Amino acid sequence: MTSVASPLVWTLFVGVVVAILAVDLGVFNRTAHKVSLKAASIWVVVWVGFAMAFNAFVFYRFGAVRGLNFLQAYLLEQALSVDNVFVFIVLFNYFRVPEQFQHRVLFWGVVGAAVTRGIFVVAGVALLSRFHWLMYGLGLFLVVTAVKMLLQKESDLDPSANPVLKLFRRFVPMTEHYEGATFVVKRDGRRLATPLLAVLVVVEATDVMFAVDSIPAVFGVTQDIFIVYTSNIFAILGLRSLFFLLAGLVEKLHLLKQGVALILAFVGLKILTAGIIHIPETVSLAVLAAILLIFTIASFVFPKKVELAGLPSNDLKPPEQ
Repeated sequence: MTSVASPLVWTLFVGVVVAILAVDLGVFNRTAHKVSLKAASIWVVVWVGFAMAFNAFVFYRFGAVRGLNFLQAYLLEQALSVDNVFVFIVLFNYFRVPEQFQHRVLFWGVVGAAVTRGIFVVAGVALLSRFHWLMYGLGLFLVVTAVKMLLQKESDLDPSANPVLKLFRRFVPMTEHYEGATFVVKRDGRRLATPLLAVLVVVEATDVMFAVDSIPAVFGVTQDIFIVYTSNIFAILGLRSLFFLLAGLVEKLHLLKQGVALILAFVGLKILTAGIIHIPETVSLAVLAAILLIFTIASFVFPKKVELAGLPSNDLKPPEQ
């Protein structure tokens, strides 16, 4: 299992992330509130700034190749995050989650994602270090995923059909209304889940599905466990702010999903042809950035209204005021 970082660097990284999350929840977001567009914009800049500062550290400490690997992996994760944003919008609309509670769900979703993605990364690196031929399987998987992404329609997203949600509703007793920002309440000596906990569980399950796509894609960039995991963490740390910033722009960025699919196909083909064609890291990074830029601009030049109508509605009662 390869890792360019020493145990001390790993410890410092984990400590910094835990400290950032503690300050986030304990200082800036102690109470439930609606995140304004201005606040979301500021926090996007802050999170990207943290990532770029860390990228500079990687360049300085581990060299240009690792630095370029991190930047490419981070951009890849950010591109895939746009698809996450659309799914989260569908989930929040389905559950009719009040705006002031959405940040809390995403915060704890990030904490859970940091753990589950760590497990995915460790397992993936361990398997690839022992069975290198699995890389070709990952390459083929990414190409197939890209094709499926191109063929998938937004109307195919049906939260009510989520098997995790079905199991949760079947086995976990739940209140009918939201109970503020709490996930569990006590009634008549019984602990009951609130709909907010159901939302969190589905968000976590959704992130696991996204990790199945995103982590293999990052393995196409590097197999160094430190670079793979840290790029993932910095991307998901900024996902909450990115959600609130892009929530009103997702419909306008309708072509970006095709761009992400093209990126996955490029990474998959890069893996499959690695023994024949060597693509320098600078070229890979330039291709990734160019695809994102072209499809973002094209989304605004060729606008298309995306309708969310027709999605099934949640049968939970609206939250009590």
